[in-house]
Amino acid sequence: MSASPAAVETKNYLVTQLDAVPAVPCPCGFSRRGFAVPENTTATIHLVDIQTDARVHYHKKLTEIYLILEGEGHMELDGERIPVRPLTSIFIKPGCRHRAVGKLRIINIPIPAFDPADEWFD
Repeated sequence: MSASPAAVETKNYLVTQLDAVPAVPCPCGFSRRGFAVPENTTATIHLVDIQTDARVHYHKKLTEIYLILEGEGHMELDGERIPVRPLTSIFIKPGCRHRAVGKLRIINIPIPAFDPADEWFD
């Protein structure tokens, strides 16, 4: 059985091929959202290409884990600038206003699964 680009449900697991998932615009740049299917409410995984003009935003329900894959820059977390480089990981709790600064490629793991209705801007 071959896996589709988005996700394939097979018994007790899902499989996704992130480089085959179409990129969609997001406040940070462009995101490829794996496991983003209606029946999955647990968690998703996103391959995100951060643009230099990422918007400050927050989530009321989501916790996010960022893992920097490529590039160097900063994360703005509740107004504080934290330097980041490859293999820096950040745990972002609900309510934390955040954005990435710099051209970066990251993995983002939202928990529970990403919900576009839970993106908030001041």
